[in-house]
Amino acid sequence: MQRYFSPEKETASREQVIEWQNKGLVDAVKRVWDNVPYYRSKMEEKGVTPDDIKGIEDLHKLPFLTKDDLREAYPYGLMARPLEDCVRIQSTSGTTGRRVVAFYTKNDIRLWDECCARALVAAGATKEDVVHVSYGFGLFTGGAGLNGGSHMLGSLTLPMSSGNTDRQIQFMTDLKSTVLCCTPSYAAYLAESIHERGLRDKIHLKAGIFGAEAWTEEMRHDIEESLGLKAYDIYGLTEISGPGVAFECEEQSGMHINEDYFIAEVIDPKTGEVLPDGEKGELVFTSFAKEAFPLIRYRTKDICILSREKCSCGRTFVKMTKPLGRSDDMLIVKGVNVFPSQIETVLLNHGYAANYQIIVDRQKNSDTIEVRVEMTPEMFSDELSKVTAKEKELVSGLKSMLGIYANVRLVAPKSITRSEGKAVRVIDKRNLYKG
Repeated sequence: MQRYFSPEKETASREQVIEWQNKGLVDAVKRVWDNVPYYRSKMEEKGVTPDDIKGIEDLHKLPFLTKDDLREAYPYGLMARPLEDCVRIQSTSGTTGRRVVAFYTKNDIRLWDECCARALVAAGATKEDVVHVSYGFGLFTGGAGLNGGSHMLGSLTLPMSSGNTDRQIQFMTDLKSTVLCCTPSYAAYLAESIHERGLRDKIHLKAGIFGAEAWTEEMRHDIEESLGLKAYDIYGLTEISGPGVAFECEEQSGMHINEDYFIAEVIDPKTGEVLPDGEKGELVFTSFAKEAFPLIRYRTKDICILSREKCSCGRTFVKMTKPLGRSDDMLIVKGVNVFPSQIETVLLNHGYAANYQIIVDRQKNSDTIEVRVEMTPEMFSDELSKVTAKEKELVSGLKSMLGIYANVRLVAPKSITRSEGKAVRVIDKRNLYKG
């Protein structure tokens, strides 16, 4: 069976990877200095020129870029190639401020497709597989990335996009889809729908590539069991290229970063200091191979850990953990840091499905947090005493995990709106960032 899509790159020596990154960084810095006035001015503010950058050991001298920079430079302010060289844009799904738009040349798309093909092969896909892409298409990068990667691999590709679950299941059974690509929340929804229709024995899935939102190991195991597949994580950002920046291998102990195209750093999110491998901090990427839209030292706001421990799969690229939270969407409730993934872990450990919402509010100058959780059909009861007992059990579990009291309200099965894209887990009514 094919183990790697790009074996000479994915198993390259550390010395070779550093050589690629040194050359790529020097070229990218010169390119943005010559062609991107916005970034050149940031370099000048920091007193650095391309002559100061000899390789990755000088990366720390360069200024950071943030999403605010991308919005300020919208739409063309960070382009490093003429518009006539660009063949596509992708855009974030954010709803606040200006949208973030990324540009691609033909070669940028080829590199992106290659990264996604690597992820598919790492999940066990071959050209004999039927790849069922249920990420959204259009401006969202999910559908386009896995669609392109599947084409490059040579697999039969079903560009389903998200939604229309009946049609998804029909094609999945009729065409015998073997690899499913979508958000983990939609995979869970598909699994629930398949079981309701009594079609579990008609499903031929062997692997799933799930990303675009946070999910826990407990949710991974639930999806694997309910769909009879092996679930792999994938990581990417529209700003950097989309899915395929990093991907899981069979070891499932972190995601390999495609270091021949991207340089990863982890920094202290408060000070900007670069942290050594093994320490938790904010992930920063330099996409030195991108032609149209190279980003240097882009702060992702994702919290993770980098590891260079030898991997049993034979890939030599550095691995990043699944994002452990975000430095910008972390909830601070009563002075305590709260991540939705912590709450999800408690719910799944108590036998609940990953259908929940976190409602944060402020009443009489005091923060409140309520977790609304769907009961499973087996748990559902009209007896108030039984429901109250289950709620108290979850309150205790959440207090142990979070260190603060969270009110729990159990609701009827299917009463929380299902997601066919990214799940809306948190509703924060405090308006802390207004005015």
